[in-house]
Amino acid sequence: MISVKNLNKSFNGKSVLNDISVTFETGKTNLIIGRSGSGKTVLLKSIVGLHEVDSGEIWFEDTLFNKLDFKDRKDIRSEMGMLFQGSALFDSLTAEQNVRFPLDMFTDKSPEEKNERVNFCLNRVNIINANKLFPAELSGGMKKRVAIARAISLNPKYLFCDEPNSGLDPITAILIDELIKELTEEYSMTTIVNTHDMNSVMEIGEKIIFISDGIKCWEGNKNEILHSDCGTLNDFVFANSLAKKLRTTNK
Repeated sequence: MISVKNLNKSFNGKSVLNDISVTFETGKTNLIIGRSGSGKTVLLKSIVGLHEVDSGEIWFEDTLFNKLDFKDRKDIRSEMGMLFQGSALFDSLTAEQNVRFPLDMFTDKSPEEKNERVNFCLNRVNIINANKLFPAELSGGMKKRVAIARAISLNPKYLFCDEPNSGLDPITAILIDELIKELTEEYSMTTIVNTHDMNSVMEIGEKIIFISDGIKCWEGNKNEILHSDCGTLNDFVFANSLAKKLRTTNK
C-alpha cells in the first residue's frame, strides 16, 4: 500500500499539485487519470522520488519515504518496477540484456540465477525466441512487453506505469492492460498507472483518481465513473469518448 497525504508541489511559484491525499491499494490497478498538464505525471514522479515535494507525506507501507535521504531510499527503490511511456529500453542492449539490467544493479545473484530469472520474466510476458533481438527489431507491443519483463525482474512490491498504452494500436493496448492487471494480482503488487485512455479505465480501473489542474476532483472505480456528478470528470470522459468515435469514423 502507498499513501499520499496533503501533497503539494510547485515549479517556479506555480502550483502543480494542491493538497492531494489518496491511498493506492495493494493487489489492485490504481489509475491516475486527467488531461495533459493536469499534474498526474508530476504526482507519479513525486511518489517515486524523482521530484521532491514542497510539503506532505508519501508512505510506502509504514515508511515515510519522502523524509528518507538518498541512501536510505535505495531499499524501497529496489522494490519498485517502472514502466516508462516510451518503454525506455536501452537501444544498445538486447531484450534479455535489458531485463537483466536491474538484476545486475540491485542483486548479487549468480549469472545462472540471473539468466533463469530473465528467461522466466520474458516467458511470463509471452516474449518467445526474441531474447537476442535489439529494441529496433521489436514491434511496439513487444517493446512494451520487454519493458514489463524488466519492470518485474526484481519481483517488485510496487509497479509504476506511465502511459503504458502510448503509441499502441487498440488491440495491443488491451493486451498490455490485461497483462498489467494479471501481474498485479499474481504478485500482489501495488500498481499505479498514469493514463488518459478511457479504454484502460473501463478495462482495469479498480481504483481511480481524477486530477484536474493539480486538484484531486474525484475518486472511485470503473463501475462508478459513468455515474459521477463531477462535471469536470464528465467533460473529460465525454471528450475521450468523442475523440475515440471520431478516430474510428475517420479510419
